[in-house]
Amino acid sequence: MPRRQAGSQPTWTDVKAQLSSFDRLGLLGLLQDLYIAHKDNQTFLHARFGLVQDVLKPYKDTLDRWLWPDVLRNQDTSVIKAKQAISSFKKAVGDLAGLAELMVFYCECAAGFCNDVGYQDEAYFNALVRNFEQALKAIAQLSAKDGNPLIARLDRVRAISHNFGYGVGDDMDSLLARHRRA
Repeated sequence: MPRRQAGSQPTWTDVKAQLSSFDRLGLLGLLQDLYIAHKDNQTFLHARFGLVQDVLKPYKDTLDRWLWPDVLRNQDTSVIKAKQAISSFKKAVGDLAGLAELMVFYCECAAGFCNDVGYQDEAYFNALVRNFEQALKAIAQLSAKDGNPLIARLDRVRAISHNFGYGVGDDMDSLLARHRRA
């Protein structure tokens, strides 16, 4: 196997080449090591193989932690970590209904936190509006039976968001109106 140039970063191709030499037991051992190494790997594998009753719970817990932190414990927000939870779910399961549920839950947590503690951060609001739009797009791919309850929840988020300023509620008004016409 040719060596990479000094200073270049390994890629999936490099990893795949190494994996090709593993037998079944070697691969299982590697997966076990990855499973033990990090809780996110455990969550991913449990979700991928449907080993938990509520596959959304660990992802919702992550969203709740990073979008509605405990201000009394001096916890901070992280849009990036919240979005990573949604991305991880998408990679692990890819279920559209579950993805739409997580996106709506994201909006509920973010809006609820802002409303509850008076959080005023323009970047946080921009991320909320972007996720609101992504949730609407995901819901549009669901049946009316599955999508209508999620739309109702987003409508409550939209109403709450008029309390924030920065045009958040107005942006959501426009997005929801555009979605309803489509």
